[in-house]
Amino acid sequence: MLFSYNWLQSFFDKKLPQAKHLSELLTKHFAEVEEIKKNGNDYIFDIDIRPNRASDCFSHMGIAREISAILNYQIKRFPSVKNTAGKQASVKVEVLAKSACLRYTARLVKDIKVGPSPKWLSDELKICGLGPINNIVDIANYVMLETGQPLHAFDAEKLAGGKIVVRFAKDKEKIVTLEDQKFNLSPDVLVIADSNHPIAIAGIKGGKSPEIGKSTKTIVLESANFNPQVIRKSSKKLNLRTDASLRFEHSIDPGLTEPAINRAAFLIEEIAGGKMAGSVIDVYPKKVLAKMIKLDLAYVERLLGIKISSIEIKKILERLGFEIKNSQSKIFYVKVPTFRLDVSLPEDLIEEIGRIYGYDRIPLVSPISYLIPAKRNLNVFWEDFVKNVLKEARFIETYNYSFFGEKEAKLFGYKEKELVQVENPLNQEYEYLRASLIPGLLKNVEKNISNFNNFKIFELGKVFKYPLIEKRQLSGLILDEEFYYLKGVVDLIFEKLGIGDVWYDEHQPTPEQSSQSIWHARKCAEIKVNGKEIGFLGEISPKILSVLGIKNKVILFDIDFEKLSQLSSEEQEYRPISKFPSAIRDIAVLVPKDVKVAEILNKIYEAGGKAVRNVELFDLYEGMEMPEGKKNLAFHIIYQAEDRTLSSSEIDSLQRKVIKSLEKEQGWKVRK
Repeated sequence: MLFSYNWLQSFFDKKLPQAKHLSELLTKHFAEVEEIKKNGNDYIFDIDIRPNRASDCFSHMGIAREISAILNYQIKRFPSVKNTAGKQASVKVEVLAKSACLRYTARLVKDIKVGPSPKWLSDELKICGLGPINNIVDIANYVMLETGQPLHAFDAEKLAGGKIVVRFAKDKEKIVTLEDQKFNLSPDVLVIADSNHPIAIAGIKGGKSPEIGKSTKTIVLESANFNPQVIRKSSKKLNLRTDASLRFEHSIDPGLTEPAINRAAFLIEEIAGGKMAGSVIDVYPKKVLAKMIKLDLAYVERLLGIKISSIEIKKILERLGFEIKNSQSKIFYVKVPTFRLDVSLPEDLIEEIGRIYGYDRIPLVSPISYLIPAKRNLNVFWEDFVKNVLKEARFIETYNYSFFGEKEAKLFGYKEKELVQVENPLNQEYEYLRASLIPGLLKNVEKNISNFNNFKIFELGKVFKYPLIEKRQLSGLILDEEFYYLKGVVDLIFEKLGIGDVWYDEHQPTPEQSSQSIWHARKCAEIKVNGKEIGFLGEISPKILSVLGIKNKVILFDIDFEKLSQLSSEEQEYRPISKFPSAIRDIAVLVPKDVKVAEILNKIYEAGGKAVRNVELFDLYEGMEMPEGKKNLAFHIIYQAEDRTLSSSEIDSLQRKVIKSLEKEQGWKVRK
């Protein structure tokens, strides 16, 4: 907001500091002066008034009060209005909307002479961004900029019935403003009316009908206080914001109406030659009284961290306009002036003391406290842990919306009673909270398959089921890879999480978390830990992929992360690294198609004993060259002893033992 340096100087007899120094003081003790501009022999301050101080500092008087408190300068009072009254006012005021109009003050001024404003008045308005109109309107605007109280002047002879009524607009009432703008009013818009029609939109803009013109001889000055919420709503509804509405929206002291109207009357007498007709008309049904706050000086010291003498505290508060009761005590009773709407607590007073005293005078003291490490959040810890494991396995994390629609629900076999419906969905695609992460991941594939040849993506997020099931799920998928590749990734997750006794049950697998129809009937398995299902692993049904237009093979795992995190442990079994070299022998086994890899592994470990350190499946073939109903599996067998180097003859002997053990099984043949 713009303020004139010379105007501020007019409030003081003592010379103010230079503009730059004054701006530094205001920034330090009050509010930031964002810019200073030189304008002729004046300076314009652009001050960033905080919203809590708008009620008293959207005016030169408010800024002058701050300067007075900071510099301890005595501020001058307004000149009093001349007593030229004597006759009874011939205008009546009726406030019907009492909750919207807290106070309405009016004065009738006669025998005015409307004309251009004197140069000093025009210049002050221009500096603050307002254009001069005529001496009466300019005085009203000048007093608003000076005191913060918006004023309005009506031509008294144009008021129908010689009456002013404050009421809400009637349905479909209309008004034309001073700028010839036409507005259709509604019953929630507060208006100032005469006996027939609205003559102003209360607190926002005056109407055209009682406009001040060259022929105007008698005016009614209005100085009112309106409910800020009512003005704000009206301004927003009409899309009309003015200097007056800006001030009313931030609330104004009701006690300001009378001094402001007297100030305007004084200036009209001086400039336009008017005479007061009758006394002030003041409708003020519920007077606002000053607040009283109990201030404990010991609390001031504790909160500011510095001891300020009671004498200095008293001086600071009095310079700001507060009154102190029983100032000899260690507890002050402080009377808050009605214009300080922002002060209602002892802490508010302490803030006032601190800023005027100077925060830079408060010594820096390092706080003394015990540093307690934050308690580990295991939910977050295991989430991050698993994400890192998958990141190391070259998976990319995805984040999808927590919703899906009717189309996905039908495609993935969810019944309506299983789903949580959103009360006000943004569109049909977000009708339900997602019951699974799988639809979102497959949608990622559908959207990106044309740009990438393969995918390794995962998501860790919440899923929801009716009525009150909400839990975290971990799902990931790969494209065009073998089932065993993704099984190896799942094994890696369990190994890193310290979870043992993991089993993949392929016998009539039934997923707990997803619909059976999602999975390929013969290429899926339940993931079990300690005999209980924790997730599902398998190939996505070709039927679903066909609907989504995905031609590639998709292998996916879907794990209940709540169960997974409960089983996880940072404790790992330590097995020392042998200092003796290892040896690798390969073996290929031709077995019936229904033989599981685990069955072959068990046979190898059993026959090789402790010397078999590890067995890795590196090839699986079921091509045309294979005998019917057979498949070929190839393994690396790693032999290593902990106490010696195994000789070639020992390794050969172990290898023969393994082959013999495998060939004992009916239909199994080791290929040599």
